[in-house]
Amino acid sequence: MNTSTKLWGGRFRSELSTETEDFTQSIDVDSRLVPYDIWASQVHAIMLARQRIISDDDLRQILPWLRKAESDFRDGKFVLKPEKEDVHMNVESYLIEGAGSEYGGKLHTARSRNDQVLVDAHLYIREQLLDTQQGVSRLCRAFLSVAQKHTETVMPGYTHTQHAQPISLGFWATAYISMFLRDQKRLNAAYDLANLNPLGACALAGTSFPIDRDLTTELLGFDGTHEHALDVISSRDFIAEPLFALTMLMTTLSRLGEEVVYWTTYEFNIARLDDAYATGSSIMPQKKNADIAELTRGRTGKVYAALMDLLTNLKGLPTGYNRDLQEDKPPLWGAFDVIQSCLGILPGLLETLDFNTDRLELLANANFATATELANFLVSEQGLPFRKCHEIVGSVVGGLAKKEKTFEDWDETQKLLRSEGIDLSVAQLQHILDPKLSLRNNQSLGGTSPTEVKRMVGEFEAKLNEIDAQIRSRQERIDAAYQQTLRVIEQVLDGKTISEVTFD
Repeated sequence: MNTSTKLWGGRFRSELSTETEDFTQSIDVDSRLVPYDIWASQVHAIMLARQRIISDDDLRQILPWLRKAESDFRDGKFVLKPEKEDVHMNVESYLIEGAGSEYGGKLHTARSRNDQVLVDAHLYIREQLLDTQQGVSRLCRAFLSVAQKHTETVMPGYTHTQHAQPISLGFWATAYISMFLRDQKRLNAAYDLANLNPLGACALAGTSFPIDRDLTTELLGFDGTHEHALDVISSRDFIAEPLFALTMLMTTLSRLGEEVVYWTTYEFNIARLDDAYATGSSIMPQKKNADIAELTRGRTGKVYAALMDLLTNLKGLPTGYNRDLQEDKPPLWGAFDVIQSCLGILPGLLETLDFNTDRLELLANANFATATELANFLVSEQGLPFRKCHEIVGSVVGGLAKKEKTFEDWDETQKLLRSEGIDLSVAQLQHILDPKLSLRNNQSLGGTSPTEVKRMVGEFEAKLNEIDAQIRSRQERIDAAYQQTLRVIEQVLDGKTISEVTFD
């Protein structure tokens, strides 16, 4: 005789051990999926009734209890029980306990937990991607503000963490916007994968019931249907792609954190943190630490590890469902949490960062950053090969550095150039080696000239406006689909048969 109380326990003659239940349950991980599981269950029930797989009476009994489950969960009255293994069994058990097994027991017709968990995850992930994109957009706009204010604020650009060529602070800021816009493209691609409907694949082979997958796609606001049932159940690229996009995004955030850390040191002294975005020391009264930037940099490993966790999980799995796949969501959930926490605070840090523009200009003049401009001038005006000009300027720099002098020691610079056969007046040198003039001269497409930076600011702002409009449109479509589901439910509960219900 069957003594198992599990909904799947028909062939089992005893209960699971406590250790087995603890080992296999996923309540903690999947609790955030409850609202999505209920929405998908409502839509599934509506589809079953419309296809005459269950009756109008069945539907009228099922929908109120799913609605009550939603409100009770929101109010903290529906507590998930680990012994029921997962979110899906908790919701279904709640329904059966309320509506009775003669009604609640029909909801799982033409559905498996295999496609049920997938639809819940798709619904959740697409909204998390939109939230992440909004956060990236806010951070980009903070960089836009910096760029607009500082198109002519000169500073040294760096390669190998050494002074390279003069750039503007606005040019530096637009570089991050350019990076983040590529992150937005990756997040967009991930959204396209997430916004496909897996519901109806069932366990792995589809179903003999006459289901309508197009209807569930419409009512859940998906862009399309992921058709091939075995591929649906086997695939987790809709999780891997978002994780890769988040990993690349976190890389950029970490690089920003690194720059904030060393720019705000006493030695660099080119930016100062607002008190609201810094911390102190329990023992050293003078300290003002860039903890937000450091934690952003430090938490990057969690996101990297999440991607490797998932890829390692997937690499040896045969087609079909394997319980290994229960472990697919924790890495992505954790990555979303880390990324959104960082995106929630970094715009404020950047907006309040006080740039020491005098220090930036001093540094731009202090360490031969305009050496390339001098070489370029010699190419243009003296008709010499670039390599020869590079050699001449390198020799001058070496001579000045040996005497602990800079280009601004004009007489010495002029003397060293004359020894190389180049005769330039001090006035000419001051003009050629002026970092601000260097900015204006670099007018090539994508260069650091104020004109180019202003052009890029305009283009980037337009792209951000397009992205924000797309995010709003996608969210509005999701909201509209949910409202459509609610309207169908209201019509059913008002007494209409499913054939009388208006689907709009």
